[in-house]
Amino acid sequence: MPFTEFERLSPNRDPAGNERLGVLFHHSGGLGFDQTIARMLNPESRVSYHCLIGPDGTRCTLVSDAQVAWHAGASRFLGRERCNDFLLGVAFAGDTYSLPLTGQQIDSALEWLDARWVPLGWGLGRITDHRQASPGRKDDLNPAEWARLTAAVAAHFASPGTGRSVSGLKSPPAGST
Repeated sequence: MPFTEFERLSPNRDPAGNERLGVLFHHSGGLGFDQTIARMLNPESRVSYHCLIGPDGTRCTLVSDAQVAWHAGASRFLGRERCNDFLLGVAFAGDTYSLPLTGQQIDSALEWLDARWVPLGWGLGRITDHRQASPGRKDDLNPAEWARLTAAVAAHFASPGTGRSVSGLKSPPAGST
């Protein structure tokens, strides 16, 4: 059954097009789901994510995929600076150093990725977390939770019969090789 998803558009965004080359995962730190949404809706916070995932798997869309969310700050990934311009920002409500991701959060993230993985040509090399994109400046996600998340993504997109692969390339049709 799909997870509940609703939209609360943040003013903290740029209308310029996001290249959508991959995704950068975050946690919201000490703020819960509702508090994080309130912060993203406050223009003075100057921060936003494309999507926030609550402990029960509920998702809140805060910025359209086509627009630039203000989630990464000074960052580097795929050999480029300014990850906000080319990566979608997805945050898990809570602090992954205090509490592990819930199974519902991981499953909801996989559901969110499903709609984007193949159409956008993503693979494991197109996902990162804030800790890796902004080393020394940010520490989210907890490395143990990042390992859990990437293992779940790898297993999910390598499932036989799904037409999906971890590389982001569809398997050749049966009998074509």
